[in-house]
Amino acid sequence: MMSAAKTAAATSAAVLLYLCSGTAHPALAKPMQCAPDVTAAATAPATPQAASVEIRCDLSLAPTDVISKRLIFSGAKASGATLDCNGATLDGSRSTLNFGKPTVLIRSTKSKTGDWSVPSDITVRNCVIRGSLRLQGLGTNGQAKEVQLSSLTPDHTAHAQASAPSHILLSKLTFLADGRVPLYIGPGVTGVTLEKSSLTGRTNGLAVYLDAESARNTISGNHFGIVGKREQIAIDGSAYNTISGNSFDNPISGGIFLYRNCGEGGTIRHQKPQHNTISGNTFTYQMAYAAKPAVWLNSRNGVQRHCFLDPAHPFGSSLSSLDFAQFNTVTGNRLIGGGPSLIRNTDPSNIVTGNGQ
Repeated sequence: MMSAAKTAAATSAAVLLYLCSGTAHPALAKPMQCAPDVTAAATAPATPQAASVEIRCDLSLAPTDVISKRLIFSGAKASGATLDCNGATLDGSRSTLNFGKPTVLIRSTKSKTGDWSVPSDITVRNCVIRGSLRLQGLGTNGQAKEVQLSSLTPDHTAHAQASAPSHILLSKLTFLADGRVPLYIGPGVTGVTLEKSSLTGRTNGLAVYLDAESARNTISGNHFGIVGKREQIAIDGSAYNTISGNSFDNPISGGIFLYRNCGEGGTIRHQKPQHNTISGNTFTYQMAYAAKPAVWLNSRNGVQRHCFLDPAHPFGSSLSSLDFAQFNTVTGNRLIGGGPSLIRNTDPSNIVTGNGQ
């Protein structure tokens, strides 16, 4: 059995080896509390010359703080960081300098050598977000250049996921949407948990977007009251996600739609919206007769003008423009003021049971 002295010596040697190699040792990876100058920079008013601040430490705000700067977590150096607003407001609303840009951005960065630096294990909690939060890997959305180029290769899904943020906890957030999609989970992003949060306000689209090649995300115990032109949650070529225990207030434009956005922007969508679990959610309607489905499996199935804009390759949406929303589970969802017809399924591989008033 190794003595305490030898153990300490071995640990010191390991740390020295990691430092010499230029790689962060796991014992040194946890960010420290932000220095006073970082906190001061984050809480100072946004200006055109200083519109954002990079966060690579644990930042704790006061409940009375109103932050007008964008808070950005970039690359592996931001891994392990926690933003605890303690009730503070992150203000990216229509009257501010940063309106139209993500209020909080968690992103991967690309080096000059072409390698991707990926953030992970980040926590954002107890914030009022007047704007949006975005997670991005290869690009901002499915049509971004790096995403489109990667999609031309057979291993696109694995590459997108390896290059995107992972293991992100979003807890007890209050989103007040004003135009933008309040939560955008970009291509390849994995392991995001949105819990105990509220999403209200108005958008030009929807509440939460799970973009192509993303996977294993959890949306649980949240309240959705977004007024928008589309469904509340889009599962677009995203797989192995869990949507459970959420409440949806009068989702007249749709609840949760599963599809694969074929060909848009010339990007081949590879992953199919499969193995998702949608359970124990409550959809409450005022006028169910006018509502689009609460859950719609295969909501597009190639009926889009851009389905044939992707180049010809023997895989993904280039091979078939169908959604392939299969092997999903939709159980135990309550449809108050509505009925089972609000669950729409066209594939026998999906398990759809126990949904009703």
